[in-house]
Amino acid sequence: MYLDGKVCLITGGTRGIGAAAAIALARKGAAVAIAGRTPDDDATQTQRTIEGLGRRCELILADFAKPADAKRCVDETRKRLGEIDVLVHSAGGPVNGRLFEITPEIWNAAFDIHVHAIFHLCREVIPAMQKKKEGAIILISSTAGIRALPTNIAYQVVKGAVPHFARALAREFADDNIRINCVAPGVVRTRFHANMTEQQKKLNLEHRIPLHREGKPEQVATLITELVENDYITGESFTIDGGLTMRIA
Repeated sequence: MYLDGKVCLITGGTRGIGAAAAIALARKGAAVAIAGRTPDDDATQTQRTIEGLGRRCELILADFAKPADAKRCVDETRKRLGEIDVLVHSAGGPVNGRLFEITPEIWNAAFDIHVHAIFHLCREVIPAMQKKKEGAIILISSTAGIRALPTNIAYQVVKGAVPHFARALAREFADDNIRINCVAPGVVRTRFHANMTEQQKKLNLEHRIPLHREGKPEQVATLITELVENDYITGESFTIDGGLTMRIA
């Protein structure tokens, strides 16, 4: 897909990987809508950076745990920028706790933001893509959906569902030339991992990650952009984790 003049919606686009993806897509010529829950300094900075590139950027406030917000966000994007050519679903956050430490409410909320939101967003954006016979959707998963850890079962389960969701959608809409892929980052230098202790960071860098360094949001954004531009990739899930998931133990 040639991105110049295209319209991209990035959920969770105000910070971290989502913000880096929005900036990378804007550099390629796209107009972008960045969606987040609060109009904070991160959102303002991301919007200014994109506008500084000479590209249009619209900030849309939305909580993707609420189905109505998914529809409203898509409608707002259409109204301000036009029909959506690219969807990147990066909204979400950590869900910590073992089986008996999390409540049913926490469990359900994890599915709302990480899985159910994809269902609602795709039902809103895909019909216009079908008419154009072109579209790209990138779903952000995590290496937590691949490797088992004892401390965040809900997060692992929902992130494990995302690549299967991408594959099912990709098969269903291949005839419409709508490509759906998944990106599974490992330990990336964002606010998401800011609460790690120094001991955890040392363990990651010295023992868990073969490349012995954290990833950067911009590196993930480069992969996202490539998956949008390369029109012969669909139904795939790509890890970007410094080798973390290839370790046996």
